[in-house]
Amino acid sequence: MLRAIQLVGQRVFLAAESALGLAFGNRHNPLHHLGAITYFLLWIAMITGLYLYAFFETSAVKAYASVEALTHSQRFAGGVVRSLHRYASDAVVLCMVLHLLRHFTFDRHRGFRWFSWITGVMLLSMTLASGINGYMLPWDRVAQYVVTATTEWLELIPVFGAGMTRNFITNANVSDRLFSLLSFVHIGLPLTVLAVLWIHTQRVAGARTNPPRELAIGILAMLLALSLWAPAHSQPPADMGSVPTAVAFDWFYLPPFAAMERWGALASGLALAAVTGLLLALPWIPPARRNEKRSFDMAVYPDDRIVGVRNGETLLDAGLRAGLPMAFECRNGACGACQCTLRHGQVAHLPHLPSALSDADRAAGRVLLCCAVPLGDVEIVHTPIAGARPLAVKQHIARITRMELLAPDVMRVLFCVDGGSRLGFRAGQYINILLEDGGKRSFSFATAPERIPPSGEIELHIRKVVGGRFTTQVFTGMKAGDSFRFEGPVGAFTLREDSDKPVIFVAGSTGFAPVKSMLEHAFDCGIRRNMVLYWGVRRRTDLYMADLAEEWARTRPNFRFVPVLSEPQPGDDWHGRTGLVHEAILADFPDLSSHQVYACGSVAMVEAVYPALAQHGISSEDCFSDAFHLAPQQPMQADAAELVKLGGHRA
Repeated sequence: MLRAIQLVGQRVFLAAESALGLAFGNRHNPLHHLGAITYFLLWIAMITGLYLYAFFETSAVKAYASVEALTHSQRFAGGVVRSLHRYASDAVVLCMVLHLLRHFTFDRHRGFRWFSWITGVMLLSMTLASGINGYMLPWDRVAQYVVTATTEWLELIPVFGAGMTRNFITNANVSDRLFSLLSFVHIGLPLTVLAVLWIHTQRVAGARTNPPRELAIGILAMLLALSLWAPAHSQPPADMGSVPTAVAFDWFYLPPFAAMERWGALASGLALAAVTGLLLALPWIPPARRNEKRSFDMAVYPDDRIVGVRNGETLLDAGLRAGLPMAFECRNGACGACQCTLRHGQVAHLPHLPSALSDADRAAGRVLLCCAVPLGDVEIVHTPIAGARPLAVKQHIARITRMELLAPDVMRVLFCVDGGSRLGFRAGQYINILLEDGGKRSFSFATAPERIPPSGEIELHIRKVVGGRFTTQVFTGMKAGDSFRFEGPVGAFTLREDSDKPVIFVAGSTGFAPVKSMLEHAFDCGIRRNMVLYWGVRRRTDLYMADLAEEWARTRPNFRFVPVLSEPQPGDDWHGRTGLVHEAILADFPDLSSHQVYACGSVAMVEAVYPALAQHGISSEDCFSDAFHLAPQQPMQADAAELVKLGGHRA
């Protein structure tokens, strides 16, 4: 039943958005800016309210007269301001209700969004209470009715007790203290609404609190026109000696009082409590989303980052939450401004307007960030906001704890982050070591995140490069206790865990470091896919951790190790595979259409591996490498090759 209501609501909203899009354009469609419009209207209501309060007399005798003076003596100031205050307040409720309805119908109120939904319901309740309280201040017939009816409800609450309405039976019982209390509440409630609204907004990444300027001007002009055409007026003054037979009703703020007239105070109060309870419980009422894995990873290019996507979260929300400069406008699947290219993985699209994503766009692998919910790990390429600064990478200070020579030109360096903090990263990522002159040298983690000891010790494999400033220092002057600065983690070369295809790892030289991290992660996570490592080096001494790989092959039934030497020397006493590493792979796997390949090594090796494997059925979506970052199917530019960091990395 609930799902059927949502589907009907979705069709209604999409039809309305399509119609309004024709009138206003997708960028200025009011239904795409309900939250920001609510902010704008609330500011109008508060600013006009402050002006009105400056002339309002908090007195039982003078309250009505002061409001009348505002309305008629200041016809083009106070009168218009009062009307503007009234209509802006009504519009706040309308926008809040539409905002809640839209999130409910599109099922954006469950899971991690529960807090935003609950605070949204609270905001609507407090706004209604503030508006009802505002109707009490002019002290006309409507105010008399609202005060009397409200106290009848309050009498049902034990803490208030019975007989409250007796305080309003006669004019003599209405004191100045009552109006001081009503004024205090009418100021305090909106301020509380602002505070809760700020909290509500902080939970939404990239939330906009200002509508487009043209839309804001149009809304203000419309409210001013409405204020001039149908100005707000008071009814006759309150008279506690008589009962009002008719009042000017406000269907934005006073519907509960209509229910009271029909059902009585007790029944209407219970109904109001039941509706509020239902709204608060909606995030946990079935049908809830079902997903075996509650979160996925999104690799993002050109930012070269990996972002966690929560269950049911859109790619746009996840990217904005991580601080990525993603372009968007409507955030509701109408304008198409957030289109991106899906390089790997699958997504489910939430309802959106067909004009935002055509069939041709879909065929080209395009998706809408604001409507795409991942079904597994995904890899995307997006166009950042023009002129936006790249997301800053967090910097750290590290202290070297141990150093171990693994081969004549390979050093194992272990370090901890200063201050005892643990560094969160994903298997396959890397860090940039920062040099004094502003240069950077990048090295992959050689440890799985699950295997970081309590001390927080992290492992790097650093290969000496002839003439390299940093690597030369590592081998000649660096020692345990030394410190260095680095930024990270960064990179998107990680194991995609949403596939059951067998995996072929290709490592060249110290490209073994990120492969080691990913393999250890796979072992520790219980991944059962068949995995084989082809480690291509020049000489036998370059297989600096072959014993570890051979131990994995002996103890892990789903893992196999194939070392390959390209230039074995007589002294190597080598009887294993020789030649180029990709030739060994093709000899063993002539058909690669059902495999995934992860390649990490020198740029020359990776550039040779991919074209050769592609000729034997490997899909571009199943071939991953550091060299090609998030778009392995794109050829490497020669002038960019030096910038690529692959296991051994730059000196």
